[in-house]
Amino acid sequence: MSEPTGAEDAPPALNAAQDALFLDFDGCLVEIAPRPDAIIIPKELGKTLTRLSERLGGALAIVSGRSLPELETYLAGFDGPMVGSHGAESRGLGQEAVRPEGLADLQQAMEDFCAENGLLYEPKSLGGGLHYRAKPELQLLTERFAAELTTRFPGFEVQLAKMAVELRPGGVSKDRALEMLSHIAPFTGRRPVYAGDDVTDEPALAWAEAHGGFGVKVGDGATAASHRLAAPAQVRTWLAAALEDC
Repeated sequence: MSEPTGAEDAPPALNAAQDALFLDFDGCLVEIAPRPDAIIIPKELGKTLTRLSERLGGALAIVSGRSLPELETYLAGFDGPMVGSHGAESRGLGQEAVRPEGLADLQQAMEDFCAENGLLYEPKSLGGGLHYRAKPELQLLTERFAAELTTRFPGFEVQLAKMAVELRPGGVSKDRALEMLSHIAPFTGRRPVYAGDDVTDEPALAWAEAHGGFGVKVGDGATAASHRLAAPAQVRTWLAAALEDC
């Protein structure tokens, strides 16, 4: 991974003939909400993505930590490729979902922990999230519990996120998802452009930078990306401009 930077430059305009665009969801296309189910979906977002995908010759994919069924619901109107659960499941790519043993027991343990400690449990199709946004003082307790779970359920790994700790299938990540996509038409041979906001996105941002493209960090924080936008609203403006300029 590239060394973190203080990137401040806005990204250049997308090139329809040469770019492959990969977009995170939460914190990138939509603003972070107090609860994962409280996000506000901008009107026509799915249709806007479909139009942009057409301009890019189909080389646009969503790459998110969200479960695939949630992405399909929230981005109704977009029929392009999607990668969910940090790369463990996908749509339109012919890939089998990664489903380690013990998923139901893992999820029950996570739900019980959150109930006991007043935290928010986020069920996911192939894992789960422990959100401590309402109780930041429980960060270390939450991280320790998640680490303990990986000893009981070795098919899963800890994924740190903004005010949350996730358990996801082992061996998957967003940069691996980009690597896989780069070998599939229509992404093959195009310049990779990735936008994301979280620590979970840093490997993918670094991958894009290292493979002839560029990353766009959304929001604050050190990053491997060479470009930055302040918030999802600016990302959507950048994408809308691409529809006019591509």
